[in-house]
Amino acid sequence: MLHFKHMTDKISFCLKCFVFITWQDPSSSDLVGSSKENNSCKASEAELQNSDYGEVDEEDYGVDDEDEGSDYDFDESYFNQQLADKFDDLDLPPGVEATVPWLQKAVTNVEPENFKSMSEIEDEIGQKYKFFKQFDTVEDFSDHHYANKPVGKTGKEWTKRIQHDWKLLENDLPASIYVRVSENRMDLLRAAMIGPQGTPYHDGLFFFDAQFTDSYPATPPVVYYHSGGLRLNPNLYETGKVCLSLLGTWEGHGCEKWNSAQSTMLQVLISIQALVLNENPYFNEPGYETFANNTSGQRSALDYNDTTFQHSCRTMLYSLRRPPQHFEDLVAGHFRECGRAILAACKYYMEGNKVGSVVPSNDNEDKELENTSAEGSSSSGAGKTQNKKVDLRAGRTVTFKTNMEVLFEELLMEFNVKGADTKKFCVEKLKKSQPAAS
Repeated sequence: MLHFKHMTDKISFCLKCFVFITWQDPSSSDLVGSSKENNSCKASEAELQNSDYGEVDEEDYGVDDEDEGSDYDFDESYFNQQLADKFDDLDLPPGVEATVPWLQKAVTNVEPENFKSMSEIEDEIGQKYKFFKQFDTVEDFSDHHYANKPVGKTGKEWTKRIQHDWKLLENDLPASIYVRVSENRMDLLRAAMIGPQGTPYHDGLFFFDAQFTDSYPATPPVVYYHSGGLRLNPNLYETGKVCLSLLGTWEGHGCEKWNSAQSTMLQVLISIQALVLNENPYFNEPGYETFANNTSGQRSALDYNDTTFQHSCRTMLYSLRRPPQHFEDLVAGHFRECGRAILAACKYYMEGNKVGSVVPSNDNEDKELENTSAEGSSSSGAGKTQNKKVDLRAGRTVTFKTNMEVLFEELLMEFNVKGADTKKFCVEKLKKSQPAAS
């Protein structure tokens, strides 16, 4: 039923958009949809490549005309079951609970009024996100990367040291990092961090699995990055390897290296966020820092940021469709809150601005749109423009905009499902799809 639930998310979104668009313009039937992305830039995992959600063969579930007036008894539960079965075999990632009653599996003794509306689902997402703790313990991690690699024999000192790390994480985590540890497997930890503003990672969610080995703290923990098959940083490999001196996966000197008496898991997480997810990740590549002050190196860094932001958007889609265990509420709530800002950034970058540059606030954008609309209605204001482009990106490849247009549509759909404020973008899409007035 996991695959079926995600399909119903998409249908719920389409129904939601249909109601919205009909309210705006009853004559228009254009819906927000998704299309396949340009093959020039794609993830290696099938989940991120596949934007087709399967085809359903048409079948007549109605009552034949010849049965009209007969004693035929309509079995609604059987009808719903047949409709639901049409979606069960589709190879789709899981999503949130379905909100379309007639597509749900028939459940005995469940009244129609018990089905949750879209607004109720959105309110629930907001509430769960509001109370999502930065640090918490869970019972197990069945999908953890190291779940099938039990730690060796440990003693009281090992346990005391990990409890010390837990206390530091609980008290001193930055606001943009979330951690879950396991009660039954003290060696396991999972962290989510929000990409810093001013970088190509802004507003993204990035997940890491860590394991404290039986030799901890004499040796550093091992860390795995949930890449989704994407290489969005020289230090974060497609295979999940995290290249960091503190972890012993890269050479380092002095305080850069792990110190059993002083280094902590908190230090590891902060280092990843500050040193890896930075403004110019291109220069993280060994030896490339020497090109930071020449034109060629700066151009390469801008190209790398363009690619990195696309990968970051794909990582958002990957997380939305396959949220890591115990972080489902964080994923749904974060993108519900940040969806509008992310879509605005996508638009801003497609207009020619540099990835990571400051995007105008939503309030300013709305005022400019209102002014532009008012001026457009009079001939005297037709030649005026209020949109001042700053920090423009020269020499950008054509494929960037092509790929971003597709990613934008995918993100718009997913954010809508989570209840993000996407009305502005739906209106723009509707206006764009309408034929120009004669």
